[in-house]
Amino acid sequence: MYEDVIKRKNEIIQKAVGIDYSKFEIEGIAFDYDRMMKEVSYTIEEIRKIQSETQVGNTPLVELKNLTKLVRKVSKPGKGARIFLKDEAANPSGSFKDRRASVSVYHAKNHGYKGVIAATSGNYGAAVASQAAKYGLRSIIVQETFDSNHVGQPEILEKGRACEAYGAEVVQLTVGPELFYYTLKLLDETGYFNASLYTPFGIAGIETLGYEIANQVKSRYGKFPDVVLVTHAGGGNVTGTARGLKKAGAVDTKVVGVSVDLRGLHMASDHDFNRKSFTTGHTGFGIPFSAYPDRVDVPRNAARSLRYLDRYVLVTQGEVFFTTEALAQIEGMMRGPAGNTSLTAALSIAREMDEDQMIVVQETEYTGAGKIPSAQLTFAKKMGITVKNGDSIKEDVPGKVIAIPENVEQIGIIEYSLENLKKSYVKEAMKAYGKQKFSAAEMKFMAEDTNSNLEQIEKNIEEVSKDGKA
Repeated sequence: MYEDVIKRKNEIIQKAVGIDYSKFEIEGIAFDYDRMMKEVSYTIEEIRKIQSETQVGNTPLVELKNLTKLVRKVSKPGKGARIFLKDEAANPSGSFKDRRASVSVYHAKNHGYKGVIAATSGNYGAAVASQAAKYGLRSIIVQETFDSNHVGQPEILEKGRACEAYGAEVVQLTVGPELFYYTLKLLDETGYFNASLYTPFGIAGIETLGYEIANQVKSRYGKFPDVVLVTHAGGGNVTGTARGLKKAGAVDTKVVGVSVDLRGLHMASDHDFNRKSFTTGHTGFGIPFSAYPDRVDVPRNAARSLRYLDRYVLVTQGEVFFTTEALAQIEGMMRGPAGNTSLTAALSIAREMDEDQMIVVQETEYTGAGKIPSAQLTFAKKMGITVKNGDSIKEDVPGKVIAIPENVEQIGIIEYSLENLKKSYVKEAMKAYGKQKFSAAEMKFMAEDTNSNLEQIEKNIEEVSKDGKA
């Protein structure tokens, strides 16, 4: 049964998504990304109308005046940019993922599918279930929930309960490769739509977020934001937001990706599974999905973050917990945890910027019993992790120590080299396609896909080849 399902994966996925990806293929690694995004999905005007029908989008843009004052107290004179927050918790299921789900579920309904399936341990499951309920479709959410001892993280269990509350059938699995197999099996058996995170529908749904940010700031202050911080996981959030900013005319706004630093923990490890306090927005997604986007459940991933990132920074688990508490106690907004990843970086990056500049944190998410810091930290202690106050950048060790800063001055960022990430992209492409040389069409695509030039791609190929021989 397993071999049969895996052998037919392309057939199953194509039927469940309704996209003929082959017509966008060029050669090898190269495909026509821009044409796929233009032809397969909907225009931004159409998406705004689709989303308005199910109360998605048009969320508040909130100036965090108290946090800005706090940052300015520890900044050099004239420094400390104004910090704004796009409050995506105002969406129906409480996160920006409603934007992603709205287009996929609308498309499924309009093309005669009786239900939708999504493989996710996060907020996207609740978003799909919520939108399916609005359209009268059935929904199945497949979650990686437990380790081999059947122990589940409070955040994932919380999200499973949310999915069930919206009427979804939730299939909960242990960590490992069975997630992909069970998803394929259910798609094959039910004939439901694959509401994958990585289709053009899902990415186009997020474009309205970037579009709204640009227009809200411009209409209120007469200019576009200087910097938009985006929590970076699989790449869809960065891709959709950046594309929306550009469509609104904010072409000079810098897009900064932010991930929680969980380097050293393996995503598929049974041992590591419950030793991370963040299930998304971390390096376990942000780094590998940037370096090899097509590692997903559709033939070609529409989320391609290296095309759009101007900078990539990391923050620690302890810093995010500090920021979550600060947002609640100083601004009176209980949100998080994942949505506060970018806000954490804002508390540091704002100090680099001038007082008259504006930085927008691009999303928040709802919180709940399993997601609040006390639940997460209590669980971490049960898993043998040391929780302490201290210098988070120096003392935080993923899977071993969570060091929570004692004041805002201890909030910092770790720069992650985009050039190294682009080199990793080339390395992964050489490995995936089993070759050292690429055609002119492939080279052009790789340059576009990493926002590089041909000389940089050639240099990276040469360096990776040399490293392999050493």
